[in-house]
Amino acid sequence: MDATDVLPLRPAPAAEAFSDKRKGRALATAWRGLLPSPANDLAADRDRWVLWLPPAFGTGAAAYFLLPAEPPLWVGPSGVGAALALTALAWRAAPAFVALLLGLLAVAGGFTAGQVRSELVAAPVLPQQIGPVTVTGEVRLVEDKGGSLRVTLAPTSVERLSPARVPATVRLTLRGDGPEPKPGQMLRLRAVLMPPPAPSAPGAFDFPRHAWFQRLGAVGYTVAPAEVLPGPPAGGFAVAVETLRDTVTRRIRAAVGGIEGEIAAALVTGARAAIPEATLEAWRDSGLAHLLSISGLHMTLAAGLVFVGVRTVLAAIPAVALRWDVKKATAAVALAAAAFYVVLSGAAVPSQRAFVMTAIVLLAVLADRTAISLRTLAWAAMVVLLTQPEALMGPSFQMSFAAVTALVAGYELVAPRLSAWRGRGCCRWLRTAGVYVAGGVASTVLASVATAPFAAYHFNTVASYSLAANLAVMPVVSVAVMPAAIVGLLLMPLGLEGLPFMVMGYGLAAVNAVAETVASWPGSAWPVPVLPPWGLAAVTLGGLWLCLWRRPWRLAGLVVAGVAMSSAWWSPGPDIMVNDEGTVMAVRGPGGGLILSPGRSDGFARDLWQERFGAPDPIPWPRSGASTGPAVPFTLDSPPHLACDGMGCIYKARGLSVALVNRPDALPEDCWAADVLVATVPVGRWCDQALAVIDRWDLKDRGAHAIWLGPRPRVETVAETMGDRPWSPFHRWRQRQAEGEGGP
Repeated sequence: MDATDVLPLRPAPAAEAFSDKRKGRALATAWRGLLPSPANDLAADRDRWVLWLPPAFGTGAAAYFLLPAEPPLWVGPSGVGAALALTALAWRAAPAFVALLLGLLAVAGGFTAGQVRSELVAAPVLPQQIGPVTVTGEVRLVEDKGGSLRVTLAPTSVERLSPARVPATVRLTLRGDGPEPKPGQMLRLRAVLMPPPAPSAPGAFDFPRHAWFQRLGAVGYTVAPAEVLPGPPAGGFAVAVETLRDTVTRRIRAAVGGIEGEIAAALVTGARAAIPEATLEAWRDSGLAHLLSISGLHMTLAAGLVFVGVRTVLAAIPAVALRWDVKKATAAVALAAAAFYVVLSGAAVPSQRAFVMTAIVLLAVLADRTAISLRTLAWAAMVVLLTQPEALMGPSFQMSFAAVTALVAGYELVAPRLSAWRGRGCCRWLRTAGVYVAGGVASTVLASVATAPFAAYHFNTVASYSLAANLAVMPVVSVAVMPAAIVGLLLMPLGLEGLPFMVMGYGLAAVNAVAETVASWPGSAWPVPVLPPWGLAAVTLGGLWLCLWRRPWRLAGLVVAGVAMSSAWWSPGPDIMVNDEGTVMAVRGPGGGLILSPGRSDGFARDLWQERFGAPDPIPWPRSGASTGPAVPFTLDSPPHLACDGMGCIYKARGLSVALVNRPDALPEDCWAADVLVATVPVGRWCDQALAVIDRWDLKDRGAHAIWLGPRPRVETVAETMGDRPWSPFHRWRQRQAEGEGGP
């Protein structure tokens, strides 16, 4: 008998079962490799979980700012305490569950930060317009508006206001010939004061909220030349900084001159007020407006130029280079230069974010670490959100962090491949040049795509040729403009800044020429419909999902962001708009554009409505006895039609008839015949058969109105969108009514 005659033994049942289980596990593992599950992706990206803490913190802050009413002060701290307790109890649970609890803690922390910040900056706000009154106060800031001066005062007394109701700061436009004030001086002037104006449309920029966190309690204008009171100017760090900024701004304008001088001052000290509106519009339409906001580009160039220059000088001195760590000493000098630049520029949100990131990178050099990563950006976001959570709601924070997040994520994705390709084979210098050019193009594309949704939300336009404009000017800015600015600042104490700033002026002239040329191209500024707030939130979530994860599931963020961005076209704009004083109306025309009422009153509201809801070419309002369309039988599908006479207008759209009334004697007939009544005069309670009635008191009490026509007309007001918050003028009006106060 040989081996071939031996029959194979059948495995025991237990062994067979064990083998089947092992095969099943192997098969399951293979399928998981082919079809990765979200749990596997989440575990594989565990080191990226911490990157979601700033978005969670920002979510809490946004929840606070978007509430319809001010919550009790204990809500935020209670949420933080509850989240801390839950995290402590579950600390030994699954890591994903603990991470979720930490995210909830961050949300509660963001909510609390918003509450605390709002309480810390609380200051009196003027409840209603007063004046002319005598105002005495210390000059905090002087801005040249190109022909007029605007000053920010810290008033010590305001006529007709008790000391407890005097605003912390007021902003006034100076009229008349008088001495030009300086920071720290005491002024006495006669001025008309008014509260920070409410938005001109529901959902528009909330200036009263912005003013609340700046402790700006009133705005206005003077009616006589200001009087400078005798005595030495006030001291202090803030006054010294503003004095330095004012001096540097004046010397830059004198050295450069013209529009280029104003742009140069904006790049160095952040003084943008004197740049002509036509120039600003050209830079916006060409996609170069980001250069006027001191941010990462400027901070990186400034710190990088100082770093390279100082290191080159120190390395050329053998006694220093051989005995000391030149790189670390240079990093310390560059950090000090960056800190000086952020103070000199006014410390706006983009410059703060850029400084924090630059500081972390330079500190990493001092500690022999590498720090250009998304974690650096996360630390910068947390610093800004902890100290100024209100910045989250503004375009500067959103666009700045969106651009840098996209750039860093893109760099992380391609940097290893580019480094390997650049260092391989012949013609290394040519490969390096190709990488530099490709990197510039890719950076511009990434930054433009990342900021486009936020530009569309806040400004309702997207620069169509931003890529071409930025590619044309970035070499000039990097090689000529910013190096000349640094050299000019260094030579300014010696009075030798003329030549460097002249070079800077030539570079800015070239940049301005590119901006004006690109802005003149057809379709340079592409109008975009209003993006709803939830759409912007979804775009942000999709972008973060794409940038913060590394696994293939990150691509789902592209789908979410694309669908959310299309929400701007899902719902049409309002059919009727009325400002808070009833002096301006607008209705939707046959072609989709706005028909604006005649006159020049409230030009700001007219421009805003046209940008947010209008078409490129406005339709003229019909004269008395005329109409905007042919007289045809009115049906549900008929195009909008507007006809006017001496007593008002009749607007017909979407199967409804709307009476726009400006005289009381037209009310009886229009109340009986119209489906919707909009009157600039008081109506009273007897006109109740209409589907919606808006009169003079509604406009005064609730601000500008927007109306969507339909079987059930929908009305939105500024008071509703602002909410019952401490910065809302409607909140203060309700407080005065409840207290029975009649005056300030």
